[in-house]
Amino acid sequence: MKQNYQLVLEKTLKALQAEDKRPSLLLHSCCGPCSSYVMEYLAQYFDITIFYYNPNISPAAEFQFRAEEQQRLIREMDLGVSFLLGKYEPERFFALAKGHEAEPEGGERCFKCYRLRLEETAKAAKAGGFSYFTTTLSISPHKNAQVLNELGKEISDVFGVPYLYSDFKKKNGYRRSCELSTEYHLYRQDYCGCPFSKAEAEARRASIKERSLANDTEK
Repeated sequence: MKQNYQLVLEKTLKALQAEDKRPSLLLHSCCGPCSSYVMEYLAQYFDITIFYYNPNISPAAEFQFRAEEQQRLIREMDLGVSFLLGKYEPERFFALAKGHEAEPEGGERCFKCYRLRLEETAKAAKAGGFSYFTTTLSISPHKNAQVLNELGKEISDVFGVPYLYSDFKKKNGYRRSCELSTEYHLYRQDYCGCPFSKAEAEARRASIKERSLANDTEK
């Protein structure tokens, strides 16, 4: 049975307010656009540190540019959010993706990638004494919030740091992230950052272009 994780989040936030608590949150982020709404939403409840750990992103220049955009957004939104840069370890991503290279986005390769990034976030959260950890990934319509939250619970049990259940695309979260991306002139791509997702996005664009040319020819 599917769980509405936005409702779970709202109950958590309500309980924190009732107890007059402001806990710390280590928030994994894949990029500035995906973090924009999440920071705006959660900064009123938590002391947030963005954890940029994304070994799936390649090449290194793409990883670096997205990291710089993330830091620029943090500065310009001025919500009191801190930034923690994780190691760039593309070899770990390619190791987990082995045998799953041909799978479409949203399959087992992606789930393994979720796990790697969440495990590293939980590890950093425990080392840093954070009250909670979570990820911005659920804001994307292409990311499976059910799987993300199930993995979050499993990893939380291992590391002993509470996972903040969430589905940030709900309540127009994705739409708001698009608005903020425009407002802050953010670098935005139509793929997650990994080479397999990039190849899919390029194939989609080529297909759309071919159909457009075919339609023009028929006119």
